[in-house]
Amino acid sequence: MNYTAVIRTLGRAGEKYQHLLNSLCSQTIKPTRILVYIAEGYPLPKESCGKEEYIYVKKGMVAQRALPYDEVETEYILFVDDDIYFPSDSIEKLFNALKENNADVVSPDVYDNASRCIKSELLMTLSGRMRARRHDNKWAYKVIATAGYSYNKRPKQKTYLSQTNAGACFLCRKSDFLKIKFHEELWLDQIGYAIGDDQIMFYKMYLSGLKQITIFDTGIKHLDAGNNIGNKEKELKLIEGDFFFHKIFWHRFLQSTERNFMRRIWNRIWINYFYGFGFFISMIKGAKLTLEAKRKGLNRANAFLRSKDYLSLPRIEKKI
Repeated sequence: MNYTAVIRTLGRAGEKYQHLLNSLCSQTIKPTRILVYIAEGYPLPKESCGKEEYIYVKKGMVAQRALPYDEVETEYILFVDDDIYFPSDSIEKLFNALKENNADVVSPDVYDNASRCIKSELLMTLSGRMRARRHDNKWAYKVIATAGYSYNKRPKQKTYLSQTNAGACFLCRKSDFLKIKFHEELWLDQIGYAIGDDQIMFYKMYLSGLKQITIFDTGIKHLDAGNNIGNKEKELKLIEGDFFFHKIFWHRFLQSTERNFMRRIWNRIWINYFYGFGFFISMIKGAKLTLEAKRKGLNRANAFLRSKDYLSLPRIEKKI
């Protein structure tokens, strides 16, 4: 069970990055190599475990992951963000889960959506962003018609099938990752923030026929080294980016791949609901700047859908 650990970073995670390196080097199944893909122009971090090798690439959540990985010689790749902590038997558990479930991709559940309180759950459901599912013995995460996702509220099993996952950590064959041609989604980096890259990547895997699973209770933790939004301007840019992403994801991965006429109508109803609810809430609150950011994001999305850049993208092949 040889694998290469590949990490995308800006080199700013500090001690959380050190925890990651230490935990990788302490695994019962150690990585053959640790390759760190750092954005061009950023200094190498001072943290080290003595095994990491640095490679400069273009900056971007997609750009730093949608790579050919010519340096990787192992069959399997462990994809990791720079703020993950692994207990010593974590990678062994991931490999075992792949084998036991005859799966192609495995990702640990590092975002505990199931523990959301009722109030948060209700608000997220009303917004169309995410929905809790109960009494589901098959699926962990599923994509829904608003371009959001639903999650298993009461996971009782160790593993479940998934249509999407958290991209902070996952394990799969190099050949399977290259199949999804993630580089075709470099348009996503124009947002400038980490919005939607995980969902697009995993849903492309699902649509391409790869069997992906979510594994619970591994002890793997997301230490979250991401910077806080910090100021109102950045917060508004994030909202704008979110409203841009939802429309493009909905059109490219849901509507354009759907052949059933009634489901296409259903999809359109729900994406209109998502935007209508979002605008309505901002108007009720009198949040003019937020409303403008949402409007700008949707307008940008509609313009992009008509652009040569979008129309030249290869169509998504649905093999399920």
